[in-house]
Amino acid sequence: MLLRVAAMAGAAMGAAWIHRVNDPGVLCPFRAITGIPCPMCGGTTVFIELGSGHVAQAPLANPVAFVGAIGLAVAPLGAGSRWWALQPRTRAWVLGTALVGSELWQLVRLGLLRV
Repeated sequence: MLLRVAAMAGAAMGAAWIHRVNDPGVLCPFRAITGIPCPMCGGTTVFIELGSGHVAQAPLANPVAFVGAIGLAVAPLGAGSRWWALQPRTRAWVLGTALVGSELWQLVRLGLLRV
């Protein structure tokens, strides 16, 4: 698990450095073409914020990607086996709810939906 977390931290710091040196703009092809964010928009920003040391800002970009990254990091501790022990219908419901919530979050965050 330590190697997994170290690789994720290295990738996050690398993404933050690349972003500082040369901001590539919008990376999501769906958002670049339509102007509408996908449920995973902000996922790269999560890693850029973490790599820059802005831990409090990371979940604001995309809470689902943030929780997913933590889940991936701690999966070897047994969280992964708990996920797969859930019924397929339950996993689908959780993922579907997370994606709908994430899409609503992105629409509000980017000013396309007013609350």
